[in-house]
Amino acid sequence: MTTVETGTTEATGRSPVRGWLAVMAVTLGIFSLMTSELLPVGLLTPVGQALDISEGTAGLMVTVPGLVAAVSAPLVTVATGHIDRRVVLVVLIGLMGAANLASAFATSFTVVLVARFLIGLSVGGFWSIAGGIALRLVPARHVARATAVIFGGVETASVLGVPSGTLIGDLSGWRTAFAAVGILGLVSLACMLFFMPRVPAGRTVTFSALPQVFRGNAGVRVGIALTFLVITGHFLAYTFVRPILQGDGVTDSSISVLLLTFGVAGICGNFIAGALVTYHLRRCVMGISAVLTAAMAVLALTDAGAFPAGAILVLWGLGYGAVPVTFQTWILDSAPDATEAATSLYVSAFNLSIALGAFLGGFAVDGIGTTSVLWAGAALTVLALFVVGGARRTVEHPAP
Repeated sequence: MTTVETGTTEATGRSPVRGWLAVMAVTLGIFSLMTSELLPVGLLTPVGQALDISEGTAGLMVTVPGLVAAVSAPLVTVATGHIDRRVVLVVLIGLMGAANLASAFATSFTVVLVARFLIGLSVGGFWSIAGGIALRLVPARHVARATAVIFGGVETASVLGVPSGTLIGDLSGWRTAFAAVGILGLVSLACMLFFMPRVPAGRTVTFSALPQVFRGNAGVRVGIALTFLVITGHFLAYTFVRPILQGDGVTDSSISVLLLTFGVAGICGNFIAGALVTYHLRRCVMGISAVLTAAMAVLALTDAGAFPAGAILVLWGLGYGAVPVTFQTWILDSAPDATEAATSLYVSAFNLSIALGAFLGGFAVDGIGTTSVLWAGAALTVLALFVVGGARRTVEHPAP
């Protein structure tokens, strides 16, 4: 991500097996971090009831870490530029684990929000550094594949971590779900200590490089705009999917199953997009926009129980599961000579959009009604179609 390494990998001559074990440890770390960030999506109602707050207020559990992660992505990377990257990653994942354990034992919402702030700090810094770490862990011929595996931790957490956490919460309580993610983070910490070698800091991106790549690259600007529209629209609605489904008459036990269905569909969407983005990047973006818009609009119009809702969530999951790999590819293709700076902007935009979507959705749920977030989310995702169409005149991509 924002860590710029030299052109030759330090992994040359190192055991590929040990390098891949280190990659898997980092992947587990980023999976646990992103799951932690999004975990409250499936637990808003029980947390709100236990701490005596509204569902809109409970949505701050998603807003706060997303906002903090957006800021910490470039700040942590630049501020720790001279520190061994393994040390930085271990400290950040340990902070996340401790914060989740604190949430599990919290007796007030204030404590939970402080913990969520620390989680956001961890997410932004870890994600920014982890994306560029593969070059330092595996031989050069494996770097692309290892990087894809690390990014897979983000995608899998987005589409599978939330429903899994929701299922744990439904079976054993929301505190158990937070504790489980905290323990998972500590497990990944132990794996990184055991498997990762020392990774001395290389050159780091300076703050001045970020506005330069944004102002000077139309493709990056379009990619950031697409990220803002689609991610804000998705989380504006998806943050409150539990109360939405409850309003449609779906039982709590069925909701966890439906969210797992969403997760499985998301993984399928990730693989489908991964096979298509190289030659059909623009069409993938348009397809994502159309699918997400249709899913949210149809769910807003449907009030028929678990089975129709499940079918709609499959469609929604397919669309959102394709988002991370597609949008990351757009950013990388737009700035092949400034991938670290461009990706740092992408990480910030992605997390800021999560925060903004949850924040706006909280106002809509409390002030207008639960269904309103579906219409607002659909309105934003459909705008991405027009952005892609307008970009054809100014941005060139390898996709036909």
